[in-house]
Amino acid sequence: MGIRVFSTIIITAFTAIAGLSPAPTYADDTACQIDQGRCALDILEHEAQKIENTSWRDQTYRELAKLLVSEGLENEALAVLPKIETPDTVALTIRGIGVAAAEMKFDARWTEARYEALFTALRSAAEKIEHPPSYAIALTYIAMGQAFAGNNDGAWATAADMENDSLRHKAYGETAEIQAENGDASAAMKSIAFIDSLAYRNKAYVTISKILADQKNYQEAFQAAVKVDNPYKKAQSIQYLMNVRRHYDLKDHLENKE
Repeated sequence: MGIRVFSTIIITAFTAIAGLSPAPTYADDTACQIDQGRCALDILEHEAQKIENTSWRDQTYRELAKLLVSEGLENEALAVLPKIETPDTVALTIRGIGVAAAEMKFDARWTEARYEALFTALRSAAEKIEHPPSYAIALTYIAMGQAFAGNNDGAWATAADMENDSLRHKAYGETAEIQAENGDASAAMKSIAFIDSLAYRNKAYVTISKILADQKNYQEAFQAAVKVDNPYKKAQSIQYLMNVRRHYDLKDHLENKE
């Protein structure tokens, strides 16, 4: 019997007696039980370090960060950010962390304070991005993540800090879309009201009117449509709303007849 095999048997026997799960070794990935602990993520991070292509390595780190958050390991996810070399991938990873966290809203352990701490940390990470376009994108993604998590005040504050007018308007528009998708029409309308540009504001009203119509929130969709300050686009929005309403009314009528 080889020394390595013998050592593995001894370690396994000891941990079994102690009531512990055997620690995975990178030399033998099969020792990892995917439903026990985070060993699969440890192996993933170990393999990422060995990827020579920068883009591929950064992409792998990005996905690792998202998975860590989904396992409730947001601090470990934040620790991945400094390992990423490409600024735009850092921004995308910040987005991924924020969205993955927001998707955990159903979990009572994700309290408002926990979300606040995470988004504060993400903002600090964004401030370290020296590439201006990537920095702006990171702030947009943070605002979107905050809106997705239901932190509207935080989303508005983040968007307001953006100096570039076009990107700030886009951030408010993206935030409004998420709020509309969450069924919060009033918050979406408030987000659009922060947009100074008429063109961006019209585009946002058209978009959320469509989202709300698809959700069968017809009155809210109409209220957004009539805010459009362009006759043709306003008409299109109202037509879309009325056609969607007609479609669902006919569908409900046919289903009730069966």
